[in-house]
Amino acid sequence: MEQKIDCAQACVNGCVLGDKCPNIEFREAAAQFIEKTSLDQMLELAQERLRKRMTEPPKWILPEDL
Repeated sequence: MEQKIDCAQACVNGCVLGDKCPNIEFREAAAQFIEKTSLDQMLELAQERLRKRMTEPPKWILPEDL
């Protein structure tokens, strides 16, 4: 039986399910990205995303859309 948990809250200090994590493929992809990407490249990616976000128009979230 697969456990249902809110990973964003339960796993803030690390995965609590270990090898039973339903998102293990994402964890492996993240680990490979960290291993293969230099800190300078990560900072460039973050700065570019911030630039794009600052130039995008605001996105309104209305209560009836929730």
